[in-house]
Amino acid sequence: MTTTPIQHTPPVRIAVVIGSNREGRFGPVVADWLTSLLGERPDFTVDVIDVAATALPTALSYDPAPEVRAALAEVSPKLAAADAFIVLTPEYNHSYPAGLKNLIDWHRAEWQAKPVGFVSYGGISGGLRAVEHLRTVFAELHAVTVRDTVSFANAGSHFDASGAHRDPEAPAAAVKTMLDQLAWWAKALREAKKTHPYTS
Repeated sequence: MTTTPIQHTPPVRIAVVIGSNREGRFGPVVADWLTSLLGERPDFTVDVIDVAATALPTALSYDPAPEVRAALAEVSPKLAAADAFIVLTPEYNHSYPAGLKNLIDWHRAEWQAKPVGFVSYGGISGGLRAVEHLRTVFAELHAVTVRDTVSFANAGSHFDASGAHRDPEAPAAAVKTMLDQLAWWAKALREAKKTHPYTS
């Protein structure tokens, strides 16, 4: 009797992009909460890319200086290796931070044919206007944004001094929905690209 080998699907490699570099930013609190939930999912492995830790100039170049190449070498391989992304963004003046746009604009192929999910935070809008702007940017880059997002209006009130969420059930369920969508798209696109390389 012959048996069919069990096919093991490798975990989805997900890059969490912390999109704010503002002094006194709240992003790391939300990022720590998010990555703790990701750590409970054996179907994901996680890289964290922090805009505040990058040193990319705002003047784009086709021939970057050595120090810029060094900065790109810190972040570009993580983006290239990712199967999917979660962009964590606040909302500044009805849109997303300049540092996040700069990181996005320094890359192109790294985003293509990959899914993107969003976690946003801010005042009364919860960062949702920033997310809507980001959807059009990622569409231009041939990325696929998933429908369901996670957002925190008046974000500081949701977390205690230790960074724990005060009422985690509903947001954890929202994260699960988003992650399930990301996993589906990431696996589908990863398999598709093995037989039909994406061209743009």
